[in-house]
Amino acid sequence: MVQTAPKQTLVKVGAASAIVLLSALPAAAQTVKLLGEYRSWAAYAASESTGPVCFALTRPSQVTPTPDGYTQSWLYLTNRPTEGVRNEINLVAGYIFAADTPATATVGSQTFELFTQADAAWLLDPSQSDSMASALRAGSSVVIVGTSDKGIKISETFSLSGATAASRAIEGNCAG
Repeated sequence: MVQTAPKQTLVKVGAASAIVLLSALPAAAQTVKLLGEYRSWAAYAASESTGPVCFALTRPSQVTPTPDGYTQSWLYLTNRPTEGVRNEINLVAGYIFAADTPATATVGSQTFELFTQADAAWLLDPSQSDSMASALRAGSSVVIVGTSDKGIKISETFSLSGATAASRAIEGNCAG
C-alpha cells in the first residue's frame, strides 16, 4: 500500500509533473505558474500559443495493492477554454492498464466509467465531465479501480479535500 507524502512534496512533485505534462504540449508553452495549494490538491496555469491551460491535480492517498513497477499516480482536472475543454478528468495511473478494459471512478454513490489506454484513463462519456467535476467538489474521496496488464484489480483512493478551491482557482485563471 502506498501512503501520501507531505504537502510540500505534493507541490514540488506536482510542479515537476506540471512541467512533464506541459512538455507534451507544443513547444510554444511558455510559462507554468502555481496558482495555489489547497490541502490535497494544487492548481496550475500555463500559457501556450493557443491560449491558457489550467489544471488541478492530486496524488492518491492509498493504492491497493501496489502493482509491480508502480511509478506515481496523478488525477487531473483540466480546463483549456480556447479548445472548448472544461472539467476534463484524466488519470495517470502509475501502472499499465490491461488492454481494452475500462476502469471506474466512484464518488459517494455516483460511479463513472473510464476508458483506459496504456497508463492513462479518461471519462468514457465526455458529456459527464461537469457531473463528475461537481461530484469531486462535493465528495470526500474518489476511488478509481482499474485492472493492470497483469490482470490485478488496483484501487487508488484520492482525497477530495481542497478540490473545490483548486477547481475555483483554475476556473478563475482560465476564463474562455
